[in-house]
Amino acid sequence: MNELLKRTLSGALYVVILISAILFHEYSFIALFFAFGIICLYELQNLLKLNSYLNYIVLLVTLVVFGILKIQDYAVITLLIITIFVKVLLLKDLIIIHEIPLFEGKKYILTLFYLISSIIFLTLIPYENGTYSPFILIGVFFLVWFNDSFAYLVGKNFGKIKLYERISPNKTVEGFLGGLVFAMIASFGVAYFTKTLDYQTWLIISILVSVFGTCGDLIQSKLKRQANVKDSGTIMPGHGGLLDRLDSILFAGTFVYAYLLII
Repeated sequence: MNELLKRTLSGALYVVILISAILFHEYSFIALFFAFGIICLYELQNLLKLNSYLNYIVLLVTLVVFGILKIQDYAVITLLIITIFVKVLLLKDLIIIHEIPLFEGKKYILTLFYLISSIIFLTLIPYENGTYSPFILIGVFFLVWFNDSFAYLVGKNFGKIKLYERISPNKTVEGFLGGLVFAMIASFGVAYFTKTLDYQTWLIISILVSVFGTCGDLIQSKLKRQANVKDSGTIMPGHGGLLDRLDSILFAGTFVYAYLLII
């Protein structure tokens, strides 16, 4: 009960801080994601056994350039292409090889294009025709939480076929499909209550969130397994590290932003 209480309270505090910052103002939202980025970067560098202060400077500069000054066009497109390319290679590493190669250069590539650029694209999602629209990002987060919750519930009660036992023994195919189906159903509610994007757009976002969110979770699990640790950190009692809470949306957010950019 104590563990459940800690998990519930820390999770509720995280949700309240997140939604409050997103709704209050676009700069409070960017400031919160800078703080999130600092913590996640610290946790990831610990996993990778990397100690670079330069990455924190890069995070600050890129958030100012893309999040506050709104420097976009070709710079954003270039960053997006590189980030998607790196994530596709990570998916290849996840599926094909036993361990993700973590030579020195690869560690910097991961911090830059697996984490920092992912944070940048999350901060770019809640803009519709140049106007800050916080409910778009809240809707994306809601779909991630809905997917994760029902993947856990369906998998725990009905799961039999392991999704990727070598990396994450508790994940099942039934759980993944349950999360996907319920996220798709929830997308209609998100479209109705947020009054932002249309039903079809939210439906496709729910699929992207479910598929790529699961991939992000598995990649994070593989990195932790290689580092021989259970959690990426201890900042959230009962949950582990902040990177453990954000791994799904950090990975999926890039593909959500790419889709929104296309349409």
